[in-house]
Amino acid sequence: MGVPGAPIDPLLAQAVALHQQGRIPEARLAYQRIRSQDPRQFVAWHMGGVAALQAGDIRDAHALIRKALALRPNDGAALINLGIVLHRLGKLPEALKAFDQGLKTRADDPSAHNNLGNLLRDMKRHEAALESYDRALELNPQNVLAYANRGTVLRDLDRLAEALADFDHALARAPGYAIAHHKKGEILAELRRFPEALAHLNAALRLEPHNAAFHASRGEIFQDTKNLDAALKDFHQAIRLEPQAARYHQGRGLVLQDMRRFPQAAAAFDQALKLDRRLPLLPGQALAMRMAICDWRDFDKSLAALETSIARGVAASPPFSMLVASASRHLQRQCAASWLAREGRTLASAPQRPDTTGRKIRIGYFSADFHNHATAYLMAEMFERHDKTRFELIAYSFGPNIQDAMRARLRAAFDAFVEVGHLSDGDIAALARRDGIDIAVDLKGFTGEGRHKIFAHRAAPLQVSYLGYPGTMAADYMDYLVADPVLIPPEHQKDYAEKIIYMPHSYQVNDGTRRIAEGNPDRAELGLPEAGFVFCCFNNNHKITPSVFDIWMRLLRAVPGSVLWLLADNAAAVVNLRQAALARGVEAERLVFAERIDLAEHLARHAAADLCLDTQPYNAHTTASDALWAGLPVLTQLGQGFPGRVGASLLAALDLPELITENSAAYEARALEWARDPARLASIRRKLWAQRLTAPLFDAGRFARHLEAGFQQIVQRHQAGLPPAHIMISDVPD
Repeated sequence: MGVPGAPIDPLLAQAVALHQQGRIPEARLAYQRIRSQDPRQFVAWHMGGVAALQAGDIRDAHALIRKALALRPNDGAALINLGIVLHRLGKLPEALKAFDQGLKTRADDPSAHNNLGNLLRDMKRHEAALESYDRALELNPQNVLAYANRGTVLRDLDRLAEALADFDHALARAPGYAIAHHKKGEILAELRRFPEALAHLNAALRLEPHNAAFHASRGEIFQDTKNLDAALKDFHQAIRLEPQAARYHQGRGLVLQDMRRFPQAAAAFDQALKLDRRLPLLPGQALAMRMAICDWRDFDKSLAALETSIARGVAASPPFSMLVASASRHLQRQCAASWLAREGRTLASAPQRPDTTGRKIRIGYFSADFHNHATAYLMAEMFERHDKTRFELIAYSFGPNIQDAMRARLRAAFDAFVEVGHLSDGDIAALARRDGIDIAVDLKGFTGEGRHKIFAHRAAPLQVSYLGYPGTMAADYMDYLVADPVLIPPEHQKDYAEKIIYMPHSYQVNDGTRRIAEGNPDRAELGLPEAGFVFCCFNNNHKITPSVFDIWMRLLRAVPGSVLWLLADNAAAVVNLRQAALARGVEAERLVFAERIDLAEHLARHAAADLCLDTQPYNAHTTASDALWAGLPVLTQLGQGFPGRVGASLLAALDLPELITENSAAYEARALEWARDPARLASIRRKLWAQRLTAPLFDAGRFARHLEAGFQQIVQRHQAGLPPAHIMISDVPD
C-alpha cells in the first residue's frame, strides 16, 4: 500500500466533504468503507463516531470514538467528543473525566468549554458550569450557545435578571434564534411580565411554528393569565405535533382541571400515564383528579403504587394531593421534600437579625385569599383583634384583586394592605425585606394559588407556615409551623421539618362574628325528606375515599329512612357517588346533594341535619368549624397525620371528646348508636350549642393573644442568636 493511508486519502476527503455538507448517512457509509480498508485510520473512526452522534446513534458513536482513542489515546478532540457521548448515555462521572483529559490539549476550544458546562449543569454543579460558559465566552464572545446555556443555568439558580441579560446577548447576535426567544419568554413569565413573555413565545412560533414545546410553553402562560381557552388550544396543537409526548397530555389535563372539566382532565392524565408513568408529579395528579370525581376504579392499587414511588424519593405527586390521598405523615413529608428537590433550591441570605427594642414587631401575612374565601372567613376577626400597640400587620395579597365586602373588612384590619400579585416571587420577598418584616406568615403553602418561593427567597428573618397547608413543607427556609398537641403530639415531631408553635387549644382560628341566616330552612326546601335521620358531609368530594363511603353506606342500610346529604361539588362526582351507592345496595335517591350558597345561608341549613360525618385521611377543616359554629355535631376519627387530626383538634377545644373516635370501627359504631338514640344525640347537640359561645375554639381575641405570645417568643429567641425550637404557649384569657 506504500505510505500507510495514502491510497485512501481521496476517499477520506470525500467522506469529510459529505459530512461537512450535512449528508450524514452518506458520510457514515464512506467512513465505514475507509475503516474496512484501513482499520488504523484514526479520522475514519473518530469522525464516523461524530457522524453517528449527529444521527442520534449514541451507542455506535460510543463504540467508534472508543476505537479512535485506542489508536490515539491522548487526542483532545476525540476525548471531548467521548465526553459528549458519555453525557448523552447518562454516564456523567466518566464524561467529566473525558472532558478533563481532553481539555489538557484543547484548553482554547470554546465549544469544548460550552459542552463541559452542559455536563456540569446536569450534574447540578451550577457554579462550575457558569465558569465553563464564562471561559467559552472569553475565547469567543460571539458564542450564542454559550450565552443561552449560561442563561439557562442562571435561571436554574433563580438569578432571573442575569439570565434575561444572557438571552438578550444571544438574541442580539442571532435574532432568529427561536430557542432563545422561547427561554426568554419562560423567564419573563416567571417574572410575571406576561405580555412580554407572550411576545417572545409568539416570535419563537413564527420562526418554528411546528415546535410542540413552544406551543406548550405559550399554553402555560395563557393558563397563568387565566386565558384557559387559548391555553387549551395550544396544548391541543402540541399534542397534534407530538402525540406521544406525555408531558403535553399532562399539561392539557392541568388546563382542563382549571376549567373544572374534571372527567376530561382525568382522561388526559390517564393518557399521559399510558405514555410515561415516570413523568414528574403525574401519578399524584391523576389520582387526585379521579378522587375529585369519585372515580375509585383501581383506587387501592393506584395509591399503593404512588406511595411506593414516594418512598423511593420519586417526585410522583404534588404535596397537597398526597395529603388528601395518603394517611402516612412520613410519606407526606417525603413527598414535599421530593417536590422541593425537583424544583431546585432557591434561598437568599436571611435578612439581618431584627432589633425590635422600642418598636412594634412587624408581621407580614401572605395569601391569595384576602376576599370571600374560607381562610378569610376564619381569620378576619383575629386580624381585627391583634394588639396593634405591639404588632404592626401588613397584608401581602397575591391573589385576584376582588373588591368584595370581605376585602374591605380586611383592608381596615391591617396597618397596610399591599397588592403584589403582579410581582415575581423574588421581588415580593425583596419588598418584604425592605418593609422590615420580622415574621413572614405563609397562609397558602403548597396549595393551588400558593407561592412558596417567596419564602425560599427569605421574605423575613423568621418564616411561619399557618392554616392554609395542613402539613410540613419540608423546607429549610420555613422555621415554624403553627399547630397544637392534638395535631402533632411530641412523638410525631420527627415527621415535620419545622419547629412547632403549640397553641394551647386548637390551631385553627375562628371568627366568632360569622352570621348565621335567620330562620331554619324547611327540609323539603333543601330536598331532604321530612322524616328520617340525616347524615351529612359538606366536604369537597375529593376527600371521600372508598373505605369511608363503605361505612356511610352500611349506616344507611342499618338506619331505615336515613339519607346522606353531600355537597354537589361537580356533576361527575354526583353521578359516580350515586352509582357507588347502588353498587353497595343503597338506593341512589338516598344521596341528597346540596349546591354551594352564601355562607350565612349555608350555616343556617346545617340545622336540617342530625350528624355530620367526617372523612379520612383528610378531615373536614373549615367545613367542620362551620358545622360546629352552626350547632351541628361532627363525628370524627383521629387520623395519623395533621390533615386527619383537625376534627379532633376542633372538638378538643370545644370539650367534646365523645365526638372523637380512635378508629374506623369505633367511628361506625358511634354513628350507628347515635342514629338509633335521638335523645342522646340531642343532648350532645345542646352541649355543643352552649359551649360554642364560651369555649376557646370560637374566641378569636383569645387566639390572637396566644399567637402573639408565640410570635414574641420566636423573635426573642432569634434576637438572642438561638435557633428555632418547639414553643409551647400557655393559655391566657382574652
